[in-house]
Amino acid sequence: MKLKPLALGVAAGVLWGGCVFLTTLLSVYAGYGTAFLEALPQSFYPGYKITLTGSFIGLGYGLIDGFIFGLIFAWIYNKAAKV
Repeated sequence: MKLKPLALGVAAGVLWGGCVFLTTLLSVYAGYGTAFLEALPQSFYPGYKITLTGSFIGLGYGLIDGFIFGLIFAWIYNKAAKV
């Protein structure tokens, strides 16, 4: 089965961007996930903070990051499967 790199990239980008966005909002309003956000996205994404504005910055970074990961994953899978 051949994977479509563009489709997997978009799906992974939306998923990761949405996760960062929702986790940031939960952290801002309920304090949930603060340790995760301080350890991972805040150290990788310049300008990202655990704030309402930071949730949109994290969404943008997550969309790009997830898209690139999905694209590369599908390309490697297709090469390894020799489809």
